[in-house]
Amino acid sequence: MGRLESTVCVITGAASGIARGAAVAFVREGAIVGLLDRNADGLAEVERALGPSSFALPCDVTDEASVEAAFAEVERRHGRLDVLYTCAAVQLIGEDAPVHELSTEVWDRTYAVNARGVFLTCKYGARLMIEAGNGGSIINAGSPTGLTLCGAGWSAYSSSKAAVMGLTRTMAGDLAQHGIRVNGIVPGSITTPLTQVLHDDPVISPQLASMHPIGRLGKPEDMAGIAVFLASADSAFATGSHFFVDGGISVR
Repeated sequence: MGRLESTVCVITGAASGIARGAAVAFVREGAIVGLLDRNADGLAEVERALGPSSFALPCDVTDEASVEAAFAEVERRHGRLDVLYTCAAVQLIGEDAPVHELSTEVWDRTYAVNARGVFLTCKYGARLMIEAGNGGSIINAGSPTGLTLCGAGWSAYSSSKAAVMGLTRTMAGDLAQHGIRVNGIVPGSITTPLTQVLHDDPVISPQLASMHPIGRLGKPEDMAGIAVFLASADSAFATGSHFFVDGGISVR
């Protein structure tokens, strides 16, 4: 029996990257996984790969009506939610910039997904957990850019991730009375479609790798174990914390 046997989970951004890797790991551990993303074609591909233990939730996390409908579908199918893992994010490479050079439009687009999207999915995910009365686990994806100088030059992305990490701590205090644990995962530089343009650059990629004391860039599967731990009863006494799985980049 897996560590997540029969738990009902929703993972946002599940069509690719870290979120897709987590969906694979969750299903392997026995979970039923709602795959939430606005990329319907990508969701269909992941759903086919994972089989009947998964179901697609096409959704725009910036649109409250869309998010509300997605969690209503989870309730219709399963009547409860045990785990929410928010991974959906954008990093507008080539457009994000130091604050004095940053356009308001890029700021707004970044915050719409990275901050508003997390707020909305946590809002409706937490409501479903509270209504079901079984507690639960909420996991939010942070970033070292929200805490350290590695975020320099990325004013919108870095500050949006800092906002999510602050929200994680606030939610932990608010939701503990309902038996809901809220924690964050802080990854290093992970090779995903979100940052592929950086990792394909023959100059930038080795520079990024050298920033990690462990000596390499991360892969989505590097992040799956900590997500399973935080989703499972193994982390029953953990809330309000951030778990760094970042190849050591934050110690610099």
